[in-house]
Amino acid sequence: MMKGLLITPPVLGRISIGRVVEKNGKRQPEKDDQFTITSQIQNKEGWVKHPLDDKLRADNGDAKLRQIPVRMIFNDPELNLRAEYSLFDRQTGRPICVGNGEVCHRMTQQGIEKQVCPTPHLCPMGQNGACKPYGRLYVNLDESDELGTFVFRTTGFNSIRTLAARLAYYQAASKDCLSCLPLQLVLRGKSTTQSYRTPIYYVDLTLPEGVSLQDAIQQAKELDQKAKESGFDQGKLDTVAKLGYQAVFFDLEEAEEEVIDASEDAHPLKEQKMDVMDLQHGLKSSVQSVS
Repeated sequence: MMKGLLITPPVLGRISIGRVVEKNGKRQPEKDDQFTITSQIQNKEGWVKHPLDDKLRADNGDAKLRQIPVRMIFNDPELNLRAEYSLFDRQTGRPICVGNGEVCHRMTQQGIEKQVCPTPHLCPMGQNGACKPYGRLYVNLDESDELGTFVFRTTGFNSIRTLAARLAYYQAASKDCLSCLPLQLVLRGKSTTQSYRTPIYYVDLTLPEGVSLQDAIQQAKELDQKAKESGFDQGKLDTVAKLGYQAVFFDLEEAEEEVIDASEDAHPLKEQKMDVMDLQHGLKSSVQSVS
């Protein structure tokens, strides 16, 4: 196998909560109040919808798509949701610096260097919105391809924070049967004084309506046992996926339009600054310990 190649789950399509429009010659994200499932192909009108988009809308009575049934591929939450602070070159779409709030790996003239990551709010290089949280959630939608995924990209603190919490809680509650739980992505909205009462949309992960946590865990245990009896090794799958992520520090295949699309659910500027301040207190002590 080639070295230096980041191995990520196979992507069949994209999940977004907005679109990219052209204004004054610039491509800018425009938020929406529903999900859209697209293929990985673009035409003059934008991303081509995936057939699953029409199917899910039909199942929902052609109403706005605000819930999507999903399944996690891995038991380890961090394999399903990759999230870090990322600074991208706006000309090439390639990452310049990627960090976790403690340490970062940065492209320099001397190559890739490991440095302290003080979070975007405290980093001279990452201030003024240059560096943002960047999350990618990989979920399975199509039972005909159990290892294929649809990726939801986001630069929103609310989505990343909520998804990370849900994944960790469901993994703990199910005793490491996260990949067998019946789950759904849900689009939620909220308003704050910082957003001038304008709705802020973010993505949550919940159980299907009418399914209790106890029932979901029982279903997951039964599915896990059945998979083990068939010879399926979930632990080995997680191990292989983790090794693929650790191959390199930067995902050089992230195209510029994907980074722009990821900000579709970004908050208004004042809301985003407030979230940065919220996270700063929790991360500052760990940054100091590294330095």
